[in-house]
Parts: sequence; structure tokens; C-alpha cells
Amino acid sequence: MTTPFVFESRAQRVIFGTGALARIAEELDALGMRRALILCTPPQREQAERLAAQLGERAAGVFAGAVMHVPMEVAREARAVALRLDADCAVALGGGSTIGLGKAIALDSGLPILAVPTTYAGSEMTPIYGVTHNGLKHTGKDTRVMPRTVIYDPDLTIGLPVGLSVVSGINALAHAAEGLYAIDGNPVMRLLAEEGIAALGRALPAIHADPADGQARADALYGAWLCGQVLGGVGMALHHKLCHTLGGSFNLPHAETHTVVLPHALAYNAGAAPDAMQRIARALGADDAPRAVHELARDNGAPVALKDIGMREQDLDRACALAMENQYPNPRPLEAQALRQLLQDAFDGRPPRA
Repeated sequence: MTTPFVFESRAQRVIFGTGALARIAEELDALGMRRALILCTPPQREQAERLAAQLGERAAGVFAGAVMHVPMEVAREARAVALRLDADCAVALGGGSTIGLGKAIALDSGLPILAVPTTYAGSEMTPIYGVTHNGLKHTGKDTRVMPRTVIYDPDLTIGLPVGLSVVSGINALAHAAEGLYAIDGNPVMRLLAEEGIAALGRALPAIHADPADGQARADALYGAWLCGQVLGGVGMALHHKLCHTLGGSFNLPHAETHTVVLPHALAYNAGAAPDAMQRIARALGADDAPRAVHELARDNGAPVALKDIGMREQDLDRACALAMENQYPNPRPLEAQALRQLLQDAFDGRPPRA
């Protein structure tokens, strides 16, 4: 028997396929936009400059200041540059940091965003934004931050280093995994989640074996798109709360933090969300969902310990206390002692345990 649910769809145009970036000018035309500010991180400036050259007079300029967790001062600087250059839209070229910056601009100014993902973060499909101010990451939902068009071109991910590809993919997988036990879940999101997890589960080992495998790159981007849809369609739970806490308050790298924490968050919730665990395990061709995710990371060279990505053991107590505040809905109630043990296990890199 199907239980009652609410499903909300959002208008968004997606262009998917090898060579899709060549269509960006016509997408700007379709949006009625004439001058695009191109956003990127400092290492992607050269790629952004090539895109600006491709757009010609449609490019207002390049802002190469995007960084992790969208510091408030960076968002303000980018908005000022857009105003000074008379940009009427922004093109976010990159991963979650760049797309997050685009969202911060859109939230404040209403500037339309076109996203060109080069990683597997999936945030381009969501109305969720996050800005860090005074050491705390503040998140929210607002349809104004949704990119109007998303261009997925697998060619743009071929050069993504294997290590970053794996953690980015597991970051995306986390969205789908938590969507399976979301308090506002629905059958459509469950279908997308399981398909997205399966696509990433087959893609990441193939990318690890051959970074130039075009089909694997396309599968990973397809999986990221589906997982991003889940992130945008339902609420998240303990895992995302922990990662926002660790990233925003302790400046840990975003995708790596998701990769380390996810198996432990799943293990914490396993007894309270058996259907979700069965779906995750089935999608990954395994018997135990938390352990399968841990092994997907470990066997493909990703970090599995918080101590290896910049976390200090003396900060674990504070992290636990912060995570207990303003709790997200979660299948299993948050218990301080169990949560502190979860963080210790993640810090040490132990396999997940119920």
C-alpha cells in the first residue's frame, strides 16, 4: 500500500551530453541574457577564460574567487563585481563551491544563474544555499537560487583528478542515501535515489581504473544529476547536519567530509531505516549499506578518517555539541553519547558499526 505523500516539481532546463557546452550561447539567448559574469575557483581560471573567449561579447568578465563554504565576504565581493561589470546573469563553472557562490549572488540580487558543473556535487539541482559567517555555516532553501539552466557535459569532467572524482561522487551519493529516509520522502525521490546510487556505484570504480573512461564519466554525471534532484526534492538528516557542522565550523574540505562521515551516519540510522538500507545495498550490489559505502571509498583511494582531512581530535567534543543544536529531522533520535562515538569512529577511520 502506498503511503500518502507530497511531491513538488520545479521548472529547470537540463542539457546533458558530450559537447553540450557548445550550446551555452544559445541557452543564454533563450534566457534573454546578454552579459554573463563567469564564476570559478582560482584553479579553474584558465578554463573560465576559455569559456569567456567562447562567449565573446556575451562575457562580462571572470570572477575567480569562489572558495569552500561560501564565506559571506566573498559573496559580497562577487555581487559587487557583477554590478560593476553590468552583468545580467552569472555562469557558475565548477563544483559545489562555485555553484554555491552563484546561489549566494542570486539570493541577494536576483541575478539569474546558469550552472556548468565540472564535479559530481549535485547542488546545481537544488534550491538549497549555504553561506559561512563568523565561523558558522548558515543554510536555507529559496527557489531564487535555482539555476535556470544546467549544462552537463561529461567532457568537462575528464580532467577531474581521480581522488576528487571519487569524493565528489560519494558526496552526491550521500544526497540520495539520506533522501531514502527523509521525513518528507516520496516514491519518485526513492526511484531517483536508487538509480543515482547505482550509477555512481558502477562509475567510481571504473573512473579509478581509467580516468579517461568516457562512459564512466557520463554515468557519474548522470548519477550526480539524479542525486542532486533528490537533495533538492526532500529534506536531509543527520549526515548533512554533521557535514555542515564540520565544514563550516572547522573548515574541513566539503566532499572529503561527506565521504568520511556517510558510512557512519548510515550505520547510526540503519536500525531505524531498514528499507533505505536495503535500497542502498541493492543499488551497490552489496549486503550491508554502511559497509558498502565505506568500502567504495576505501577501495578507490578516498579518505576514510577525519584525522586525515584536517580534523583535530580535541575539537570532537565541540563538533558533537554543535551537531546536537538545531537538529535536522532524523529516523533515529540524536543521542549525544552515540553521536560522540560516531565522530570518534569517523576520526579514527574505523569501519562503520551499528
